[in-house]
Amino acid sequence: MAPALVTLTTDFGTRDPYVAAMRGVLLRGCPGVAVVDLTHEIAPQNLVEAALFLDAALPEFPAGAVHVAVVDPGVGTARRPLAARAGGHTLVFPDNGLCSLFFRRTPPEAVHVIERCPLFTERRGATFHGRDVFAPAAAWLALGNPLESLGPPAEERPLRLYLPEPAKDASGRMSGEVLHVDRFGNAVTNLPGGEQVRGTVVVELPGDPVRIPVRRTYGDADPGGLVAVTGSTGRLEVALRDGSAAHLLGLGAGAKVSFVPERE
Repeated sequence: MAPALVTLTTDFGTRDPYVAAMRGVLLRGCPGVAVVDLTHEIAPQNLVEAALFLDAALPEFPAGAVHVAVVDPGVGTARRPLAARAGGHTLVFPDNGLCSLFFRRTPPEAVHVIERCPLFTERRGATFHGRDVFAPAAAWLALGNPLESLGPPAEERPLRLYLPEPAKDASGRMSGEVLHVDRFGNAVTNLPGGEQVRGTVVVELPGDPVRIPVRRTYGDADPGGLVAVTGSTGRLEVALRDGSAAHLLGLGAGAKVSFVPERE
């Protein structure tokens, strides 16, 4: 049989011992487990960035994986530690909206509050639940134990992260905003894309707005030219061929954009 698979997504970075400690707990609790680091470069406490990441990455993994996601500004507070099963995946996470985009795509079939685990140690503290709560729970589940062994069913569904929805007027123009800037400087918006989307993305800047044509791919722009494309997440994004659109235009999360459809 293939070894159990546990993935890790955090905002911990890799220079400190936090990720290494979680890996150690997983390997001690479930010897032979395959631990896959998805990313530890989520911007600190950035739940929107984490939610977008999980929504894009988790569906590509095989059923049976246990996914640990820890971006946890409320660590040690009353927020619930949860374990959920959704579409063949098992997720272990703090209840702060972190997984809400993935759950929008794949609604959970079962959600349990993590209250107990045979792998918990006496050092369980208030500041590092990645090591003390989520990693032991994930190792326990990777051993094949059921969700209900960790605690009771959640009486309330997991929190949903608020993400702004684009507004559409009678002319078909949609107003939205930038959700995230990736490492290439592409500004990912909340405007829906698709193969049939044709028109112009307008970036609202001080002074004159910038109008950017929607094309199929980045290479459809001239070198150094701006282009809007449907990215891998299915959302429209503003890009600069061979450069950073975010740097050129001064874009960040919350920047106002709109989509004007092409007229027949």
